[in-house]
Amino acid sequence: MSQQHSAAPAPGPTSALATVAKRRDWWLDAVIYQVYPRSFADSNGDGMGDLEGVRTRLPYLRDLGVDAVWLSPFYASPQADAGYDVADYRAVDPMFGTLLDADALIRDAHELGLRIIVDLVPNHSSDQHEWFKRALADGPGSPLRDRYHFRPGKGKNGELPPNDWESIFGGPAWTRVPDGEWYLHLFAPEQPDFNWEHPAVGDEFRSILRFWLDMGVDGFRIDVAHGLVKAEGLPDLGSHDQVKLLGNDVMPFFDQDGVHEIYRQWRHVLDEYAGERIFVAEAWTPTIERTANYVRSDELHQAFNFQYLSTYWEAEEMRDVIDRTLEAMRPVGAPATWVLSNHDVTRHATRFANPPGLGTQICLAGDREVGLRRARAATLLMLALPGSAYVYQGEELGLPDVVDLPDEVRQDPAYFRGAGQDGFRDGCRVPIPWTRTGSSYGFGAGGSWLPQPEGWGELSVEAQTGVSGSTLELYRAALAVRREQPDLGAGDAVQWLRAPDGVLAFRRGEFVCVANTGGESVAVPAYGRVLLASGEVSEADGEVKVPADTTVWWTTA
Repeated sequence: MSQQHSAAPAPGPTSALATVAKRRDWWLDAVIYQVYPRSFADSNGDGMGDLEGVRTRLPYLRDLGVDAVWLSPFYASPQADAGYDVADYRAVDPMFGTLLDADALIRDAHELGLRIIVDLVPNHSSDQHEWFKRALADGPGSPLRDRYHFRPGKGKNGELPPNDWESIFGGPAWTRVPDGEWYLHLFAPEQPDFNWEHPAVGDEFRSILRFWLDMGVDGFRIDVAHGLVKAEGLPDLGSHDQVKLLGNDVMPFFDQDGVHEIYRQWRHVLDEYAGERIFVAEAWTPTIERTANYVRSDELHQAFNFQYLSTYWEAEEMRDVIDRTLEAMRPVGAPATWVLSNHDVTRHATRFANPPGLGTQICLAGDREVGLRRARAATLLMLALPGSAYVYQGEELGLPDVVDLPDEVRQDPAYFRGAGQDGFRDGCRVPIPWTRTGSSYGFGAGGSWLPQPEGWGELSVEAQTGVSGSTLELYRAALAVRREQPDLGAGDAVQWLRAPDGVLAFRRGEFVCVANTGGESVAVPAYGRVLLASGEVSEADGEVKVPADTTVWWTTA
């Protein structure tokens, strides 16, 4: 018997997702789809995606089978860092639409059984934020400067930065203003860091939370959740190439214990609202155990699992990070989260096309066929694990990173600063293709803000819909099976099964998952009825032959 993937017919998506929306503790096993608005769908033909474009595509996301949609920032912003430099947290940037468009999107999503999570950027503002502009205008000694980190410089005439901290985007983390003082920015100079020791900052953000909760959003993804509190006295770090320590070592500006009191206060605000709203932390920490601190019962609900995202397609490494994740989350009662791609890293179809050890931002195409095969298998493995999973727009199409963008079209600020992050994030932000043809393959009527490669149309939603074996149909089938199988979704453990080298095999009740990360086919027991497979598998004499870079799901029922 040879088969690629099969699944029982899914229940009607509207009724199924309406049921999910009403269920308590929905975040424990939610599949959350990240929309990067400027690259998702353009409704007005200006080449830039917008909220109305997202709204018109919500039925596609409902039919895909996800539970919630996370929107990257759409606030008023000069766009120095793609909207992560916010000038007004209560306004929509005209590039993306209006508050009425946001309201319509939230309402339509809820009618379709989808929840909406919005990005919140509390570590820093734009340098065009009213507070910062007034702080500059008022000069040294202004009370508004206390809401940021302004300091005198070192050296005879204050010509040196106040300490040795480096920006994540490269260069010093300090910029000097004409009156001689310096201000802290862990990212771009256009993104000054808030001083969370000042009570006005906390008051303002609790008000911002209530504004969007009153609008009906279902939760917040907290950008740089680990960065709000800095070590007392802003001590020197004493090393160079500091970005290489990110997520690997203790740093005086990240993962300070003081952040947790902020989130306890925020949780009180969130719990005032009905409907089970949630917080999700983007928290780069040295260990999974440190990440677990953010999701204690009186703080946040989920935290991204960057250790899993950073793990290569190799069985032993993946089993280790899976075990450590489940062990770390179990004592705090929080769901594990699993993610393979997002707007800040090279798409996993391209990462897995290359040798290990290149990091999460690379600009090499690698072996596209191998990369897609591994990406499909990795997705089935991820969706089989206990907890919640995140899907980045376009990964359901098997999109690779666009690695050959010309320098003159790049917009990632890190690319132009000469150090820090590699600055190749534009490659995963190229607008996604909806149709086989057209000036932007259905993205919009007026081209796209980043150029799309030739052949993009053959990866489009139109080209893959209804095509057996396509990556899009694999995702649709996987999400349908995940909803139907009672042993998938929420949980805090897996039962590992004996397996050949290079193979991960585990049981969850009557469900079995086998992932072959090796370069050769392997024979494993036929555990029952095959529910789904990421590639062709064959069965004979009670064994199933699982090809290289392939994952298979079974039910023993």
